Amino acid sequence: MKTPYWILPVIVLSQFCCTSLWFAGNAVMSELLLKFGLNTEALGHLTSAVQFGFIAGTLSFAFLTIADRFSPSKVFLLSALLGAFFNLGILLDNNALPSLIIYRFLTGFCLAGIYPVGMKIAADYFDRGLGRSLGYLVGALVLGTAFPHLLKALSGEIELHWKSVIIFTSILAGIGGLLIFLLVPDGPFRTKRNRPDISLFFKVFRNTEFRSAAFGYFGHMWELYAFWAFVPVILNFYRNSNPESNFSIPLISFLVIGLGSLACISGGYISEKAGTNKTAGLALLMSGICCLLSPLVFSFGSEVLLIGFLIFWGLVVIADSPLFSTLVARNASAESRGTALTIVNCIGFSITIFSIQLLNFLNGKLSPALIFLFLAICPAFGLLSLFRKKL
Repeated sequence: MKTPYWILPVIVLSQFCCTSLWFAGNAVMSELLLKFGLNTEALGHLTSAVQFGFIAGTLSFAFLTIADRFSPSKVFLLSALLGAFFNLGILLDNNALPSLIIYRFLTGFCLAGIYPVGMKIAADYFDRGLGRSLGYLVGALVLGTAFPHLLKALSGEIELHWKSVIIFTSILAGIGGLLIFLLVPDGPFRTKRNRPDISLFFKVFRNTEFRSAAFGYFGHMWELYAFWAFVPVILNFYRNSNPESNFSIPLISFLVIGLGSLACISGGYISEKAGTNKTAGLALLMSGICCLLSPLVFSFGSEVLLIGFLIFWGLVVIADSPLFSTLVARNASAESRGTALTIVNCIGFSITIFSIQLLNFLNGKLSPALIFLFLAICPAFGLLSLFRKKL
């Protein structure tokens, strides 16, 4: 049976729409700090709240094997609608830091039914060319994550109130959920699991190839979200240190994060020729080198060099993500694929909490130009795990 031509574009569009919820709060963070009288440390707390929610969600989904027991399209729809609702919660005028953290946590919880479930849906349709398909899918996640920054950049041109950014991303999420539900039924390669299997959380790691791919992914995740979260911080630091600079922080943040979608797509095609392991390893190596070079780049004081460097880093830091997901999916059995992807996402995003909080702490102790050095540790671990059998 041939997969209908519209399936992949609909999954990609839906993933883009729904994952715009992820950094919606970060895109309007300065307004949130001002509106609710929060200190600068709230950046790390609110970003981590989304990650904590996603971790709790993926942990729950994994233990209950939700994505393998129920229709993934229906799970995706319900998660999208609830995520849109909780995203709107930060608009309430009586919010304080605790309530904002709760709303971002709940939004993150719902994203657990969007991102890994979207990959599960793609894997149920595309047995061959999975790396290429997931490249498009993760590319949509990247663009969706960056999109609120673009909305914020445009707000100055069209006088768009910050609340409109939140409302618009919620509407997008609802549309994305409906598109999946209406146009993407359960895939032909889906194998349904009839009852929960809590032991599956541990069984999947007995496979050496699976474990190697998963550990490589964990090294990648240590760097990824911390880098994304602190790109605006670094740009603001540079602009304050160089008053003659007049670039738009939201626009550059969108470019640094959003252009990574092209790297995800191209990486999927390259991997078909060069091999998934090698392509993922090369991207991880280059992003780790960027961590080490970052203080040197900041020291030159060149606006063009800094922005060019950050854009390159934004490309290589995400290029390996769909490739690791491909390796994870290939090395999990069909009836446990959704749960396996969810488990790996759960652990990977748990790791992001520590790296984000580490940078949040270091930002108050060291020059922001030095903090990215500490992200290089786990890409090295990921490379060692990925190629350990060959050493």
